[in-house]
Amino acid sequence: QVQLVESGGGLVQAGGSVRVSCAVSGRTFSNNGMGWFRQAPGKGREFVAAINWSSDRTYYADSVKGRFTISRDKAKNTVYLQMNSLKPEDTAVYYCAADRYYRRDYVGLPAAIDFGSWGQGTQVTVSS
Repeated sequence: QVQLVESGGGLVQAGGSVRVSCAVSGRTFSNNGMGWFRQAPGKGREFVAAINWSSDRTYYADSVKGRFTISRDKAKNTVYLQMNSLKPEDTAVYYCAADRYYRRDYVGLPAAIDFGSWGQGTQVTVSS
């Protein structure tokens, strides 16, 4: 059974940094793009960042560009999201997800519908 498990969230002050991780078990997603999404209270799930299957392209929402960095370690079957210069509006549950298709490069920013496997999420709270 495929499992994506996020970790590393917590409470951080505005301007601070945190790194969240997503460990995948049950199968490898080394040939799949991986993404991070977030959902704030009372809002819909929004795209944050993605990395393509070959790890040579990354994609970011405008709201996090220049502050967040997505990366992956295929040997560890783990994806990371480094978040710097955090703002209170970054407060949300952060979800990682695996693309439902192999070796797909995205035209424009990926959407939630592109991803078929999801983790349970990790809470990141940024205090002002």
